[in-house]
Amino acid sequence: MIQRKKKIVLYQPQQVDESLGLPSSKDLLPLELLTISAFPLADGYEVEIIDGSLYSPEEAHRRVLEACEGAMLYATTGILGFMVTDGWLCSQQVKARHPELPMFIGGWFASVRPELQLQTGLYDAVVLSQGELTFRDLVLAVDAGEPLENVAGLALWRDGEVVKTEYRNIASWNDIIQVPWHLIDIEPYRTHQLRANSAGDVLRMPSPRSYGSDREPYFGITYFSSYGCPEPCTFCCSPEVTSRRWKAMPADRMLDDLEELKERWNFDVVRFHDANFGVMEKRSRDFSQGVIDRGLDFHWNAFIETHSILHYKPETLDLLAESGMYIAEIGAEAGTDDMMRKIGKPIKGDDNIHAAMEMDKRGIRGSVTYIIGYPHEDADSMLATIDQCRRLHNAAPLASPTVWPYRPIPGTEMFGQAVELGYEPPTDLREWGSIGEYHLEETWPGKIPPHVQEARRMYQHHVTLDYGLARGIRGVWEKRAGRRLRDGSYLSKAGRMEARLFSLYSRVESKIIKRENVARTFIDPGHKTGTSGNKNSEANPDVMTSATLGK
Repeated sequence: MIQRKKKIVLYQPQQVDESLGLPSSKDLLPLELLTISAFPLADGYEVEIIDGSLYSPEEAHRRVLEACEGAMLYATTGILGFMVTDGWLCSQQVKARHPELPMFIGGWFASVRPELQLQTGLYDAVVLSQGELTFRDLVLAVDAGEPLENVAGLALWRDGEVVKTEYRNIASWNDIIQVPWHLIDIEPYRTHQLRANSAGDVLRMPSPRSYGSDREPYFGITYFSSYGCPEPCTFCCSPEVTSRRWKAMPADRMLDDLEELKERWNFDVVRFHDANFGVMEKRSRDFSQGVIDRGLDFHWNAFIETHSILHYKPETLDLLAESGMYIAEIGAEAGTDDMMRKIGKPIKGDDNIHAAMEMDKRGIRGSVTYIIGYPHEDADSMLATIDQCRRLHNAAPLASPTVWPYRPIPGTEMFGQAVELGYEPPTDLREWGSIGEYHLEETWPGKIPPHVQEARRMYQHHVTLDYGLARGIRGVWEKRAGRRLRDGSYLSKAGRMEARLFSLYSRVESKIIKRENVARTFIDPGHKTGTSGNKNSEANPDVMTSATLGK
């Protein structure tokens, strides 16, 4: 008699609340769950992954409940945002239907706020930080009936408080086996991305420039080749979660894997989800040269820091472009040296502008994000950031620079500062899950002065026109907006009046002419975990349109 393998059920929560009206891009593969599946599969267990992004919430949760029949354990993950809400809703149903089933959660948010997860009573443990080795030991412990206290790298709920087991060091890439890509059916992802109206999807990157239009459908995958980040950024939770360690896959292993995946799936674009892809110039150079030497035909984008770009040799930057890099996601953060010192990044003066220009002249778009409203930041600093964003827009025409309001993130140095200054964080998981998107609401109301908010709105209005997004053409309004941005007069009385006049004109025109396939919005580039920039997208995370100017 053949003994049935013991089953592990893993749920990837939805990253986007599609009830708001727009689907997600579906290039965001369930990387977190694929990588922790590798060892249990090798150990002889059956693993089933349900990716919530492929279904309605009701259908996704139904599939999870069905899969959990007879399962050995259930686990989920999530980053700050809607994943927190959807994971919580699904886990509640699993607990109600299968109350004896061992349940676990990991991921960035759970790692910094394990008490929020554990006090719900849903989970037996939280997997802290890097999960591959911890999850393997956890699975073996559950199967053997051994105490979870014996597994390093966990947070447990004991006598009404969090108890952490032995600390687990960050593992090197040599200790982690290859991702079992065969666990997912790629066709639903491909089909969704290649439909005609895919350019309007939330989280979608623009199409490569060789496609002729940002709106041209393409098939992309996400991939990660490193863990952690050495930067000390005080607004980011990575220093706490990863202890500022950076462990990277060797270039040859990355190339072997992507070459096999290219043969298997024939994708067009690789979207690296590394927190900081470009830490080591030699690895970036070896990867780029390897793509060229092997004749791998795909485009790619990744996060790379300003100071990495400025310290790379020009030949290395040339290789990045030649190998197919077409978007560099750059965290510019702030426009003043004082604020940069508080953040902890080695960026000074106009470094961000120079970095964007270096990529721009090689045909690589800079998806550049600034933030305003940090703890202890004054209005002059915020306005200086908006102005640097404006100047970068003028200096690097391919770039998509934008400014977001600061969001206090738990597990960061600045989070404590924000609380001391009066920020009131959410108290339950559902509320935490509602604040993950910068564009949906200002998470620290009152921190950004009204005149700074107005300056940001005016910048967004003029840049939307300058890109030609509002009407799909470059006419008188667009050219005038471009001049305002170049000479800095977008905040003048004349600039404000023109914005109001365009708002009136746009409302009247929309009643007379129905435009087809014209984007009227500007999409904010993502920062580490968020939405990504697209100068020709119909999606509207930031709602910085002419219609908002009269409010």
